[in-house]
Amino acid sequence: MKTAPPKDTPVTAGCSGSTAAVHPEKSAVVLLSGGLDSATAAAWALHQGYRLSALSIDYGQRHRHELLCARAIATGMGIGDHVVIGVDFTPFGTSALVDTRLDVPKGRSNEALSHGVPITYVPARNTVFLSLALAMAEARGAGAIVLGVNAIDYSGYPDCRPEFIAAFATLAQLATKAGIEGQSMEILAPLGTLSKADIIRLGLSLGVDYGLTSSCYDPSHDGWPCGQCDSCLLRAAGFAAVGTADPRLSR
Repeated sequence: MKTAPPKDTPVTAGCSGSTAAVHPEKSAVVLLSGGLDSATAAAWALHQGYRLSALSIDYGQRHRHELLCARAIATGMGIGDHVVIGVDFTPFGTSALVDTRLDVPKGRSNEALSHGVPITYVPARNTVFLSLALAMAEARGAGAIVLGVNAIDYSGYPDCRPEFIAAFATLAQLATKAGIEGQSMEILAPLGTLSKADIIRLGLSLGVDYGLTSSCYDPSHDGWPCGQCDSCLLRAAGFAAVGTADPRLSR
C-alpha cells in the first residue's frame, strides 16, 4: 500500500535533532488525530519536556486512515501510552465527516475557506474529545492536555477558537477532583494563532516526519489524499508557502 506510514521512521522532538530533557513532574495527554497539526503539537510538547500519553478517537470518521497514522506517529515519537477509544458520532449525522450521504466539499476558493461554518464541522466534537482527554489526564495524574487546534486556517470551526479553549480550561478546574483539590490542569494549544505555513516550519524544526500524517477528509481506500478537500488545499498551500514538498505525496 503506497501510503502506509512506515513503522520504523523515528521522529526526533527537538530543534536540530536534539531531544529536550523530560521532567517526570511534567506529564500531559495529547489528542493525536494522525493529522499534521496534532503531530506538530505532540512534537512541541515533547520538546517542552512533557512526558506524553496519547489519545486518539475513532468517532466514525470517513477518513479513518488517520487512525493508522496516529499509531505510526505515536510509535515514531516514542509515546508508549497510546489509547484509541471509540465514540460513534455517525448516528447524529449533519457533518460530511461522519455522514456518507453528504458530500465533502471540494475545490473551494480561499474566500469560501475563510467564511462560515463548513459542512465538515462535527457538532461539539472538540468538546467531547477534550472531555475524554480530561478524564484520561486525571486518571494518569497528568497536569496538561495538548491539542493541535488552529484558529487561523480553521476559523469557521467554533471549537477551535481561543475563547473555547479558555472556557474549557475553566471547566476542567471545576469538573474534576484534581481541580477542586487545587491541582491545575492546563489546556495547551500551541498552534492556535499560527498559519499553516508556520505550523509546518515549526514541525520541520522539531524533526516531524509529515509523511506519517494524513490530513485528507475524503481519502481513497488506501489513504491517498483527494487533493481537493478543504484540508488538502490548506495543507498544500502551507507546504507551498514554506517552499518544500509534502512528503505525504511521495509515499
